[in-house]
Amino acid sequence: MTKEKVSAIQQGIRQYPLLSASYQEVLIQADAALAAPINVPVPKDGGGGVTHEQHKKNYANIFNCGIVYQITKDIRYANYIRDILLNYASQYEKWPLHPAKKEQEPGRIFWQNLNDFVWQVYTIQGYDMVYDALAVKDRQQIETHLFKPILHFFTVDCKKTLDWIHNHGTWCLAAVGMTGYVLNQPEYVQMALKGSKKDGKTGYMVQLNELFSPDGYYAEGPYYQRYAMLPFIILAKTINNYQPELKIFDYRNKILSKAMNTTLQTTYTNGFFFPINDAIKDKSFKSPEIVLGVNIAYADIAPEPGLLDVAQRQQRVTVSDAGLEVSKAISEGKSQPFDYISTWFTDGAKGDQGGLGILRHGDNKDQQCVVLKAASQGMGHGHFDRLNMLYYDNNVEMFFDYGASRFINIESKGGGGYLKENNTWAKQTIAHNTIVADRTSHFKGKLKDAELTAPKISGFKNTPTIKYLYAKEDKAYTGIGLSRLVGLVSVPELDKPLLVDVFQAQSNKEHHYDLPFWYKGHIVAASFPITANTAELRPFGTDNGYQHIWNVAAMQTKENTGFVSILNNYRFYTTYFIHDTPLKINLVRTGANDPYLNLTEANGFIQSAKGKGVTTFVNLTETHGNVSPGNETVVNAKPSVTHLQIQKKSDRKFSLIFLARETQRRLDIDLDDNDNIIKIQ
Repeated sequence: MTKEKVSAIQQGIRQYPLLSASYQEVLIQADAALAAPINVPVPKDGGGGVTHEQHKKNYANIFNCGIVYQITKDIRYANYIRDILLNYASQYEKWPLHPAKKEQEPGRIFWQNLNDFVWQVYTIQGYDMVYDALAVKDRQQIETHLFKPILHFFTVDCKKTLDWIHNHGTWCLAAVGMTGYVLNQPEYVQMALKGSKKDGKTGYMVQLNELFSPDGYYAEGPYYQRYAMLPFIILAKTINNYQPELKIFDYRNKILSKAMNTTLQTTYTNGFFFPINDAIKDKSFKSPEIVLGVNIAYADIAPEPGLLDVAQRQQRVTVSDAGLEVSKAISEGKSQPFDYISTWFTDGAKGDQGGLGILRHGDNKDQQCVVLKAASQGMGHGHFDRLNMLYYDNNVEMFFDYGASRFINIESKGGGGYLKENNTWAKQTIAHNTIVADRTSHFKGKLKDAELTAPKISGFKNTPTIKYLYAKEDKAYTGIGLSRLVGLVSVPELDKPLLVDVFQAQSNKEHHYDLPFWYKGHIVAASFPITANTAELRPFGTDNGYQHIWNVAAMQTKENTGFVSILNNYRFYTTYFIHDTPLKINLVRTGANDPYLNLTEANGFIQSAKGKGVTTFVNLTETHGNVSPGNETVVNAKPSVTHLQIQKKSDRKFSLIFLARETQRRLDIDLDDNDNIIKIQ
């Protein structure tokens, strides 16, 4: 919010419904703050604890009261900010490092310094908005005994984090830079832009260079891209307000604009982020970080009409210059549906560390979406899941990723942080839809080894009838090469495109391979009899994540082909498989060796086989039919694809032949022709 736009924002609140509704939410929270006694407790609790939540509420109250003061000029809101900041100033210098610190770098207000940075990013904005309403002596007290000690703590005690190329470092830089601008302390602004030594070897500009690929993909994956976009965007907005000559929004070929678009593209059409790596699956583009990012991207970078569609679905805007522009444009009818695309987003600062592939078919109301994870490790938040595949349809997950094992800020669950099962289960390869060799996770679960290499993007096609992604991974296991082809192929006789999945493992030694498919829904049919263990369940293994899986049923197929049908969100999904030899199929679910019930429920089927040379798993998933519980009707419950066969010319070149509603179709696969890997006849 700038002084020049305050009157326009005041008018916009009266004129534009979205801005008005957003302001009313802020006003309600600000008035609630005024009605309650000020509470600045001595820090004590970890994430989700009483003092933790109170300090979070305090920075939100400061921020909201600052906005309402600017809109109303009611001195009560400025006085609230004055009084609570004077209270903090009277205590802050006495507080030691937080007593609930764990493995993270501790803060003073919160158990990890990251939360202190977030607190300051919001608090300094609230202070800035009431700055002129405060007496000089009060400002001096607040700055001398709160903000300047905070700057010292962030830049000296937290120097390692300040210089860290990581989302924690981004938040620290934003807090230091914004506070430096507001307090007219240019040396701190320089630290934010160029690192603690002001030599340009670290700092904000280096983070823009190293944490994003040329396509705007963030190194830690979509969930943490969402989180990091707020400090990246808000610091850029601050720089643009104070130093427009730096043209920060044009930096690195408008990398922030690309990053914001990529952030949105790494959501399914329901707004939820692809939950790879340490992701909390409840997060969507309705989170405050993305609301802010969308507003500034539209108002300050490029007025893309698709961003207005996202803002409408977010159902709120920031009460700010940017929020005003977005609300005005929506009221003027400029919104257009956000354009979700099929693409590879390259990973790595130079775009040479693999990438995240996305295929989409259909409109935003009912879209098929396939994700192939062929990106780099994702730093400490990465999982060992090279060539992991996700499938969405009908506004829900079908083949899904577990995400992180964490109940965020639920103190009774591991203090609100990551649970031990995040390492023993969620990060392990078997927890993902990708091949596990010899029941050992990729890179043997060693982060340093995984960070040395990345998959290779080998093929991509996007036409109305054939879409595919092809990638290779040669380092996850010693002596084993992995490659995966996933595609959406339109077959004239079928209602929706087939999901084609060809996974190969190559080695000159024999290995045991497991290929899990973690699914949502209920198995309703299979080509083989299912006999579940009804009296006793046993863990599927002893380590590498297998110890957390119940082996519900195990079937040895008599043929080298078969299928499993699943009902999910009133639609059927039939996965056909074909293999060189009969497969063993295990039906599994999470929950073994989980004494504190930390694991959430997940069901899967695992295809298992031994192989030497090239071992190929071929799976076709047909999406068909529907169920109407209200009308008690079922349509096309039986699949239309039958009689799947394979004709091999070589391990790299073969054909899949099947009947589609009694019409013979053939998919020709040539893994050496990157431009035409899949053809249909």
